[in-house]
Amino acid sequence: MSGLEAIVGAGLAPYLALILVGFLPSEVWRVLGVLLSRGLDENAEILVFVRAVATTLLAAVVAKLLVFPSGALALVPIWARLGAIFFGVGAFYLSRRSVIAGVVAGEVFLVAAATLALG
Repeated sequence: MSGLEAIVGAGLAPYLALILVGFLPSEVWRVLGVLLSRGLDENAEILVFVRAVATTLLAAVVAKLLVFPSGALALVPIWARLGAIFFGVGAFYLSRRSVIAGVVAGEVFLVAAATLALG
């Protein structure tokens, strides 16, 4: 039995497909990005612009998910979702701009508010 037949026989074919089609193509671009970005000035105008666009896109996706949710999040009241945003932003600034603290605080607020609202 060859190696590929053993993988398919063990039920690992979906994981192999995920690695080949999902992980490796994006990983190539990440490695190229790291290699090509050596020596770039972190405060260069183009990088500041790229960082601003990436941050804006992320904020827009989060806002869309929380204001117009689907699935289980749609059951959570709007006051809880918006409160989680404000609570997370507040924790972000109170913790000296720690993204982890902001995300964790917002998530804790959202889970607690949803638990109270949905009983």
